[in-house]
Amino acid sequence: MGRQFLSKSEEFVIMVVWICTAPLLDVNAHVKKEDIESSLGIIHEVSIKSLGTLCVTEQFRSLNVPVDTLRFESARQKADLAATLLQDLGVAHHNGLQDAISKNILVSDQNALSARVLALNASTGTLVNCAWWQRQGMEVGGPKKVAETIMEIGHRPSAEFPWYEDADSSPGLRSPKFVESPPNVSYRGWWTYPYYSCSARRWLMSYSVPIPPPGRRGLKGFLSLDVDVSHLEVDQCESVSDSLHVSIGVFHGSHKCHNVTSECIFKPPMNGAPWSRGRYQCRCRRGYYSPYHGGLFNGTLVEVAWEEYLENSTNSWETIFQCRKCAPGCHFCTDPSPCLATYHWPFRITLLSVSISCVFCTLVLNVYMFKHRKLKVFKVASPIFLSITLLGCATMYLEMAAIFPVLDMYSCIATKWTRHLGFCITYTALLMKTWRVSLTYRVKSAHKVKLTDKQLLQWMVPILLVMLIYLGTWTLSDTPTAEEIVDNDGLRFKQCAYNWWDHSLAIGEVLFLAWGVRVCYNVRNAESLYNEARLISYAIYNIAIVNIMMIAFHLFIFPRAGPDIKYFLGFIRTQLSTTTTTALVFGPKVIRVLRGQGDQWDNRARSRGVTASFSLNGIGLVPEEAPDLYQENEELKEEIQKLAAQIEFMKIVHMEMNNRHIKPKAGGYFSALNAPMVVHSPLTKQGILNKPPEEL
Repeated sequence: MGRQFLSKSEEFVIMVVWICTAPLLDVNAHVKKEDIESSLGIIHEVSIKSLGTLCVTEQFRSLNVPVDTLRFESARQKADLAATLLQDLGVAHHNGLQDAISKNILVSDQNALSARVLALNASTGTLVNCAWWQRQGMEVGGPKKVAETIMEIGHRPSAEFPWYEDADSSPGLRSPKFVESPPNVSYRGWWTYPYYSCSARRWLMSYSVPIPPPGRRGLKGFLSLDVDVSHLEVDQCESVSDSLHVSIGVFHGSHKCHNVTSECIFKPPMNGAPWSRGRYQCRCRRGYYSPYHGGLFNGTLVEVAWEEYLENSTNSWETIFQCRKCAPGCHFCTDPSPCLATYHWPFRITLLSVSISCVFCTLVLNVYMFKHRKLKVFKVASPIFLSITLLGCATMYLEMAAIFPVLDMYSCIATKWTRHLGFCITYTALLMKTWRVSLTYRVKSAHKVKLTDKQLLQWMVPILLVMLIYLGTWTLSDTPTAEEIVDNDGLRFKQCAYNWWDHSLAIGEVLFLAWGVRVCYNVRNAESLYNEARLISYAIYNIAIVNIMMIAFHLFIFPRAGPDIKYFLGFIRTQLSTTTTTALVFGPKVIRVLRGQGDQWDNRARSRGVTASFSLNGIGLVPEEAPDLYQENEELKEEIQKLAAQIEFMKIVHMEMNNRHIKPKAGGYFSALNAPMVVHSPLTKQGILNKPPEEL
C-alpha cells in the first residue's frame, strides 16, 4: 500500500502515544455534510433492500463517514502483533502457526468477527494461499466462514473487497477505501469505512495490514481483521442519550427536525436493527405547539418530508412538521389560546393620569403653602412639617407610575421604595406634630414643655434613616423581582414577589400605626388652634383603616384578581389614604386663605382659652414677635412665689384675730409698736379674705 514500516520498538512507542492521546482526537472534525447525508441514504437503502435487490446485485455497500475506532483498539493491536509475527515467520509454509495465531490472537477478541491472511506473489500479485477464520458461535448453525466471494488460487484478489487494496495500484499512501489515520499517530495498517456485508448480514469494519516480503522476491502477505459494528446505533440527535457509549458520533445532529421549533428525541431500536435512519422523534420545544400528532412526529416521516421538501414536490415539512409558536407568555400550550392576562391600557392610563395629576397638585400646594407660610393658619402648623407631609404624599402617588407597566425587577424596586418610603415620610411628619400635642397636653406641672420644630426633626431623622437602611439592604441583598401568578381565568401575569422582607416591614408599619392611633386617642380632647390636632388624628385613623381594608381585599376578597383589578385596588388605596390625608390637613387651611381669614385667630379656640402650649408648634394667641420662653418661665415662677407668700400671710392673720388671748411676741410683727392701726376680722365682708388676690 505504498507506506514505510517501522521497527517493533517504534511501533510500541507509537502505540503508547496513541492510547494516551486517542481520547483527545476527533475523527469527525472534517466530515462533510454531504457525506453524512449520502451515508444516511445508504443506511436507509440497506435497511429496506438488504434482503432484496441489494444483495443480488452487490455484495458490499460502504459508507463515506468514519466511525470512532477507539473501542476496537485491542483488536487493532492484536492484528498488528499478528502481522509482525507473520512477517518474521513468513506467510507460505507455516499454516499451522498461522491458524494458531489467528484463532488465539485475532478471533479471540470479543469485537472480532473474522480474520483472513492472504499469501500473494510479490511480483505478479496473484493469490497463492488464503486462510480464513471466524469466531465461534457468531451465526446460527455453528462456526462457518464468511465466504463473501470465492477467491480462486492463481487470480488476483478482487478490488471490490472493501478490505483489500493492492499497494502497487494505489497512487498515494492511502487508498480512498480506508479512513485517514488520526494525526500524529502511525498504524501498521488502515481501518476501512463501515460497510454492509451481504454474506455476513452485518455492518462491518475491517483493519487491513500489508505484510511485506522479507526480500525483493518471494511472497507478500495481507492480513485483514473484521469487527462487527452492527450493535452501534445511528443516533441523529444532538442531545447525549443514555446509549452514547454505542452510538456513532458522526451522525449526531443530522436529524431533520425543525431545530428552532422542535427538538430531537432519540428512540432506541426495538426490533434489533440499530442501523436505520430516522430512529428519533421530533417534539415541539417549550413555547411551541402543533395541531398535528400532538406535537410529536416520527423521525422516518420527517426524513421523507425533508427529501420531498428538497425536491420541491411538497411543503409538508414546513406546514405539518414545523411547530407553531404559542401565544405570548405560554410555556406549554396545545393550541393558540392566550396564556397572559390582558391589560386594558386606556383604563390604566386614565388612573395613571389621575395619579400624576395628584403629584403635580401636591407640588403646587407645597409652593402655595410656602408662599403664604407667614399667615397664622400655616405658621402655627409648622410649615416645615407641612412641606415634608406633601413630599411624602407625592412619593406615594408615584407608586401608581411604578406598577403601571408590566412588572419587572426595576419596577418592583421602584414600587417598594415609593410605597414604604412615602408612607414613612407622610405618617412620621403627621405623627411628630400630634406627639408634641400629646406631651404638652399630659403635662401637669407649671413648667412648659419646650419642643421646637428642630427637636422634632431630630426625632424624625432616625426613623427615616432606619427606613432608608432597610430598603437599601433589601434592594442590594435580595433584590425584589416579579413572579408570575394566575388569575381566576387561568391567565398569567407578573406581580412583585412577597417574601419575609415584605412581611417584616408590614409588621413594623402595623406597630407604628398602632402607636400613632394611641397618640391620637390620647389627644382626642385636646384643643388646638384651627382644630388641627383633631384633623390630623382623623387622617391617621384613615390611613390605618384604609391599609387594613386593602390588605383584606388582596388576601381574602380578590386573591386571584386580574392585573387591572389589582391596579385599580392600588389606585383606590392611594386615593383613600393619600388624597384624604391631603384634604384633611390642607383643605381647611386653603379655604381660610381663599376666604381671607388665613391671618386671623380661630375665635372658637380663643373662646375656649386655647393657650400656646396646645398649638402644634408652640405658637398660640401671642403677638407676632417670637416669645422669650425662658423669661416667661421665670416670671411665672415669681408670680407663684408671691401667691404662696400671700397665702401664708392670710393664715397668720386669721390665727391672730381669732386668738386674742395670745399676746404678741415682743419685737414680733403684731407687737404694740409694730401693730397696724386697724385690723379687720378675716370673717367680715370687708376683710382681707374677701379681697381679690391682685389687691393683696
